[in-house]
Amino acid sequence: MSENNGLTGKVALVIGGSRGIGAAIARRLAADGAAVAFTFASSPRRAQEVVADIEGGQGKALAIQADSADPYAVQAAVARTIETHGRLDVLVCNSGILTHGTVDTYPLEDFDRMVAVNVRSVFAAAQAASRHMREGARIIVIGSIVADRTAVAGASVYSMSKGAVAALVRGMALDLTPRGITVNTVQPGPTATDMNPADGPHADWLKARIPLGRLGEGAEVAGFVSYLAGPEASFITGASLNIDGGYTL
Repeated sequence: MSENNGLTGKVALVIGGSRGIGAAIARRLAADGAAVAFTFASSPRRAQEVVADIEGGQGKALAIQADSADPYAVQAAVARTIETHGRLDVLVCNSGILTHGTVDTYPLEDFDRMVAVNVRSVFAAAQAASRHMREGARIIVIGSIVADRTAVAGASVYSMSKGAVAALVRGMALDLTPRGITVNTVQPGPTATDMNPADGPHADWLKARIPLGRLGEGAEVAGFVSYLAGPEASFITGASLNIDGGYTL
């Protein structure tokens, strides 16, 4: 556990924290001293594995089942975190889905669900959390470099959702600066997860387009998030920060 980044005694909530980048973020914030709550939609076994890892490192963890497509479930997760720990200092909005399809064939119901999970959940969580946050609190949204570079056909709706998140963050940052709350977006590029393994079928295609020649790691994104959650990042707000190995250069 780090003693220098100011997370000891803080309370963090990760919306979508049971797998991939979200799980890495939950583990890192806990390792850096925060009491961590996180939501999961449908995998209690994975959620309990994250809880066990955190508690095994003498950290505090709380898993909350909540479908990010349901704004009331997201709001309830914020409320439960505050009820359990008495405060909320760091909100990380990580939940997101990706459904491919070109604009001429894309189902409207898929469009609505992607907006609900990728955009509305961010608003619902930030609105609920910000009402209870104190000066120095942090809201960090995990977006995507597709907000800047779509790159492939069939990702128009996903790109739109991540562009919307980046714009929402800029506006929320202005709304909350009078209260000393910062709001930023972290935009990962291609990152190795269980859904996108470094040796998967598309990995070589992606690596050839990344100047650093490899996929990112969840731990690298988590480290970036932990920095933004700490006191050294107090002068950063409204930013969309890429962590992509040069993919968008």
